[in-house]
Amino acid sequence: MSSAYTPTIRYCTRALRSPSRPSIKVPAIFSQHQRRVPSRRWATAAVPASPKVAGIVDQISQLTLLETADLVSSLKSRLNIPDMPMGGFAAAAPAAAAAPVEEEEAAPVAQEKTLFNLVLKSFDATAKPKIIKEVKSMLGLSLVDSKKFVESVPKQMKESVAKDECQKIIDTMKGLGGVVVME
Repeated sequence: MSSAYTPTIRYCTRALRSPSRPSIKVPAIFSQHQRRVPSRRWATAAVPASPKVAGIVDQISQLTLLETADLVSSLKSRLNIPDMPMGGFAAAAPAAAAAPVEEEEAAPVAQEKTLFNLVLKSFDATAKPKIIKEVKSMLGLSLVDSKKFVESVPKQMKESVAKDECQKIIDTMKGLGGVVVME
C-alpha cells in the first residue's frame, strides 16, 4: 500500500467504524475540487465610504471609455493638473533622445567631466600577484575572481568615479606596475 493513501484510508475506516456519524464528510484537504483564490496585493479591507463618494464611484464605473477620457481631461483643466507622461521607462526614452539636442545647442559652453570610468589596460608580468591583491582589496572580489579579472585585461575596473579618487587609484596601480586609464 502506498504511503500517500494511508491517511485517507485511516480517515475512512474511522468514519465507517464510528456509530455516532451516520454520514462521511471528506475533509477539505482530500477534496479534488477545492479552489484556491489567488492572493491579491491590491485587495484591501472594505473602507467605509460616504454615500456621496459611493454615488460618484458608481456613476464613474458606468461611463464608457470616451466619456471617461472626457472626464479626465475636464478634471485636469478644472483642477490645473499638468499633463505628465505615463509609462515609466518607455516614456523616458523619448525624453532622453531630446536631451542631446539641447546639449548641441549648449556646446559652446565648456563643461568639464567630473565622473570617469577606470580601465585596467595592462600590467607587468612580474607585478601580477601585487595587481591581483590590489584588485581584490579595491573591488571586494574573491582571490579567484580577482585573478580572472586581472587575466582578462583590458577590463573596466570602476564606473563613475570622481577625478581625485581616479588619480589615487591610477598612482597606486602605476606604483605596482599596472596601467590604468581614465575614460
